[in-house]
Amino acid sequence: MHHTVLDRDEWQTRAHAHRVRVDELTAAHRERAVRGEKHPVWDFLFTYYSYKPSLLRRWHPGAGVVLLDAPERAEWRWYAAGPNPDSVVPDAAAFTADMPRLASLVDHMLRRVPQQAARFDCFGLHEWAMVYQADERRHEVALRLGQNGTDEVVESHRLRCTHFDAFRFFTAPARPRNEQPLRRDDQVRFEQPGCLHAGMDVYRWAVKLGPLVPGDLLLDAFELARDIRLLDMKASPYDLSAWNIAPVRIETPEGKAEYVEAQRVFAERSNTLRRMLLHAWTATPHATRPPAATEKHRQHPPVTAA
Repeated sequence: MHHTVLDRDEWQTRAHAHRVRVDELTAAHRERAVRGEKHPVWDFLFTYYSYKPSLLRRWHPGAGVVLLDAPERAEWRWYAAGPNPDSVVPDAAAFTADMPRLASLVDHMLRRVPQQAARFDCFGLHEWAMVYQADERRHEVALRLGQNGTDEVVESHRLRCTHFDAFRFFTAPARPRNEQPLRRDDQVRFEQPGCLHAGMDVYRWAVKLGPLVPGDLLLDAFELARDIRLLDMKASPYDLSAWNIAPVRIETPEGKAEYVEAQRVFAERSNTLRRMLLHAWTATPHATRPPAATEKHRQHPPVTAA
């Protein structure tokens, strides 16, 4: 049985480079946290996705990669003893056996979504629907068109959201306006690669696979979520000029075209990462395919679950 094998010097060098990259990616967030300063765009990456920078700093080699002279990892979750003394290897079969429901869901989301036809007709209106006729808002940020102007944009468009975890934050008056009523049970059926939030969720699946995902792939998924989040908020109804963020005015034909162009690029990036994650997890000699998704398995884990 063939394994990629890394000696201690090699894997520690990779782990160090990984930590340096993480520290660069999270420096601004950590500095704001020290000051107690909130950010309406970037906090999302650490609150909605409740993964701390310290979790990202923990480098893993990926499923089937043997780490020589790594006794300190012998008790780490989903690591197994390797073929050499004091060697360890991330074990895809152990993950599947330990977390069958989660394994089924992640497998389904990574395998099925790239096969779905991408939709590019939502124009980011999910954020507008979250403040439609709202008395209170999640962000203490002014609406750039005001409440009446924001409501008019929602009323002059069709809402075509396909992502339950966006839809569930719609205001009560906005929900009946959506083209399709969404339920948690139906998420695996409606998820499609054009959705920005589905693209950001690639980062979630990478984290949940833990040591089965190579560190560089995990951080590529984080960077994708970061880049998508910026477009998501640029296209939102919020006035982010205080943070030097210019809007994508999706209420105009020019803004719609700009949004869709970026959306298409993100759909390609997210599908590429989905395939890479699936390959990293399943293309190992000892990997086992998770059981097919059932209605029970299709129940999504809590959004903040690590």
